[in-house]
Order: sequence, then C-alpha cells, then structure tokens
Amino acid sequence: MSEVAAIVLAAGKSTRMISESPKVLHEICGRPMLTYVLNACRAAGVDRLIVVVGHGKEQVIERFAAEHDVVWVEQTEQRGTGHAVLCCRDALKSFKGTVLVIAGDMPLVRREALEDLIEARVLSDDALTLATTMLDEPTGYGRIVRDSEGRLDAIIENRDCNEVQEAIREVNVSYYCFDAERLFAALKEVEPETTKGEYYLTETVRILRAGGHGVSATVKVAPEDALGINSRIDLAVVGRAMQDRLQRALVEEGVTIVDPDNTWIEADVSVGAETTIYPFTFIGAGATIGERGRIGPCACVRPGETLDDGAVVGPTAMNGVVES
Repeated sequence: MSEVAAIVLAAGKSTRMISESPKVLHEICGRPMLTYVLNACRAAGVDRLIVVVGHGKEQVIERFAAEHDVVWVEQTEQRGTGHAVLCCRDALKSFKGTVLVIAGDMPLVRREALEDLIEARVLSDDALTLATTMLDEPTGYGRIVRDSEGRLDAIIENRDCNEVQEAIREVNVSYYCFDAERLFAALKEVEPETTKGEYYLTETVRILRAGGHGVSATVKVAPEDALGINSRIDLAVVGRAMQDRLQRALVEEGVTIVDPDNTWIEADVSVGAETTIYPFTFIGAGATIGERGRIGPCACVRPGETLDDGAVVGPTAMNGVVES
C-alpha cells in the first residue's frame, strides 16, 4: 500500500466554548481532544501527521512538543476547511499517496474507521472516499445526496438544504480520504462561498465528479463517531461517550466496575484482572493498578500513580489509605 498522510484541522477558536484556550486543548477524560485524533491516525498506519494550527498555535505546539512525528502548518487566516487543507500543499510537496483529512475536535474517531476508509480508497482508486452515518436528527450536518444508482453525488450543507434534502438522514461525518494529487488539483478550483467568503472542502466532491474522477461514500460509522465538539455541552456529551468506551475496555479485560455511572476513569489507565472498582471512585490519566485490587468506594487514584497487585484503596483500607 502507498504512503498515507493525515491532515488534522486544529486551527479553530473556542468561540462557543467561551474560552481563551484553543479548542483542541480542551480535555476529554484527562487528555486533550487532539490526542485522541492523532493516536487514531497513528494506529491506522498513517506515515505523516500534519496538524493545521491557527488560534493559539503556540499553546498547541507547546503542549505537543514531545510528539516529534507531527509537522505543524499555520493557517494565518480562518478561511474555511478547503483553505486549511490547501495550506498543507508545501508540506506534502511531491507526496503521491493517500491523504486523510479529519477535524481535531472529533476525539471519538476510531482506528477501525480510518483503516476502512484508507482501504476503500486504495482498492477503488477513487479520488475521494468519505465516511457517513445515519442520524435520526441530522440538523447541522451536511447531507449526503446520492444519484439514482446510489453513488455519491454531492454534500449539501445544512443551511443550503431544500425541504427534500433536509429530510435526508445520511450525513457527512467529516472523515475524508483523498488521492493527494487529485486533492490539491481540485482545491485550486474551489470558489469561496458568498456569505463568509470561506473555501469548503466539501466542494471537492462536485469538482472531482465534474472532472470525471471517482468519488464514493462506502464507509459507514456509528452515529456516536460523528460527534464533534463546538460547545461545553458537546464536551460533556463526548466525554461521557469516551468514558463509556474506556470503562468497557477495562471490563472486557477482567475488571469489575460496580457502578459505571458513578465511576470516572481517565485515559491511558491500566487495571489488572480481578480488580474491583467501587462507586464514587476517580482514577486519573496514566495510572496503573495491579491485579486483584479493591479500589473504593470514594477513592481517588492520582494521575500517573502506580498501585501493586492486591492494593486496597478507600474506606475499606486502614485509615482510608492504600494497603498493599
């Protein structure tokens, strides 16, 4: 398989979050949301990671300074998704492979979805393959319009939908996979939209089709995976979904969580089999807990803390402290 690059869009400002911090630095279960996107790309076999930064770029770059596989590209003006990707043209000069494009505020993206997307584009040799999902309430999402044979015809932004298009439940998830050369050729033809003067990546569907290039939307993902973050309400919703995933993974490895709704476990936590976690317990990011432990109730395991096999933490321990 040819090389795979990923362009992660992370230049946005936290306007609706009422925050001075760049949006992608807001945390989900103890890690910046951007971390999850980068890790999913790495796990899917991406060879080159390019992150487009703008607002608060110094903060973002500093937070990820230890991640030496990331190339940073600045979008000096916020002129839309198409413009953000076009800013990466020099960083991918002479690159002939596949390019994933995904937003940095979508931490629920799964490695499997990106792998499926890459495989589908390579096997079809389409200029663009994108992921979709079905939503009972699609308001706010771009609708997937298909032709009479079921092929991708266009993406219609929510504000531009007519009455018929508004009823379409299949929506654009904003996971894109392009052939690099045809991507940048199409971006040169994107015109700014009339209201804000922004250049939208979704316009490449129309341009590529008009040029006789294949475009497809064959990869389907779960509705949960389409959740992006634009507000603190979204942050809480996505955080709850991520928490459910983290807890489920531990349970599948032999951990008992007595009351999932009243337990909070952050990212990158390791817990050994036969350990029981009781209600009202918090376990910080990166903590390691051995096998056959009893954690809680009402316990706090600090981020990065290590507990041995058989550790007991909380009121069940002598004086409320750790026993090993």
